[in-house]
Amino acid sequence: MALKEMTAKQVAEKVINKQNLFILDVRNEEAHQDWKIEGDSVETINVPYFELLEGVDDILDQLPDDTEKLVVCAKEGSSKFVAEQLVEAGVENVSYLQGGMKSWSEHLEPVKIGDLKDGGAIYQFVRIGKGCLSYLVESNGEAMIIDSNRMTEPYEKFVSENDLKVKYLADTHLHADHISGGRTLAELFGAEYYLPPKDATEVTFDYNQLEEGNDLTVGNTSIQVQPIYSPGHTIGSTSFIVDDQYLLTGDILFVKSIGRPDLAGKAEDWVGDLRDTLYRKYKDLSDELVVLPAHFSKVTELNNDGSVKAKLGTLYAENTGLNVDDEGEFRKMVTENLPPQPNAYQEIRETNMGKINPEEEEQREMEIGPNRCAVEG
Repeated sequence: MALKEMTAKQVAEKVINKQNLFILDVRNEEAHQDWKIEGDSVETINVPYFELLEGVDDILDQLPDDTEKLVVCAKEGSSKFVAEQLVEAGVENVSYLQGGMKSWSEHLEPVKIGDLKDGGAIYQFVRIGKGCLSYLVESNGEAMIIDSNRMTEPYEKFVSENDLKVKYLADTHLHADHISGGRTLAELFGAEYYLPPKDATEVTFDYNQLEEGNDLTVGNTSIQVQPIYSPGHTIGSTSFIVDDQYLLTGDILFVKSIGRPDLAGKAEDWVGDLRDTLYRKYKDLSDELVVLPAHFSKVTELNNDGSVKAKLGTLYAENTGLNVDDEGEFRKMVTENLPPQPNAYQEIRETNMGKINPEEEEQREMEIGPNRCAVEG
């Protein structure tokens, strides 16, 4: 039997389509507990690689007979070695993850969210292994990309295949969980890069100020990308209303939770801003707006088509973070009920400020792990 490999794209399709997949994760226990491939139809066991150096006989009875089996590790080498042993032991339907969990962290899948009123469409780029969501708005051959990831190729490919001219790049805030591709893509496409000025007080590069009231028009139609100042996750956090249909909330509001205010060390200072944004500014908007966040925490937040979205009115009815009447309880929830901070978040912030410029492999290492931008529900 030939040894097979499975790409991150193929794994993502299986997760989204809820196809049965059995995963043997051979990373150490700490890495597995911190972050792993999850899904409604995914079953996982963790057996560290060093326990399998002498053979796989001891785990054969833990493997299902009738389900596709995938061996994963950090980079690829260990999983390939273990997968080879399984094949030699007569186990069928075995693959290893090409590129390991690093490739899983970096895969982007474009999903069409919907059409715009006067032509054009909006797309969500789902980074399923990292929980990051970015957006491309296109109309009449022009495009704007919002909250882009470090990997530029998926955006370049999409733009080329759809014959688009990118006019704007923007970040809703200074990210702390992943390295932005905004400046790099702006240079590649000859586009303008926008960043909220209150988040940019320490940046070392030139940028355009993303401010409330300064609409950005994409294409020759009346599609407006309207920024609204919505602090709380950071002091500069800025949302977008696109075509009066979609609300891009950045890291302020998620489908199942709300944004955390502590990644720049300002939890006590910013909790009031966060509540004001969620309980007043957003509350004044139309319930029919489709919320498109910059992150998701669990694959259960994905819809059947792989997208992450929900109407604002639905979130006000169902999201517990939007239904804490007592301000003291709200403050306690968003200052005490916090997960660990994202891996290397300070270095990521400094990279996004332009203060440091790590090599590509170091940037990859900095991003490994979950995003952890939400308050735990």
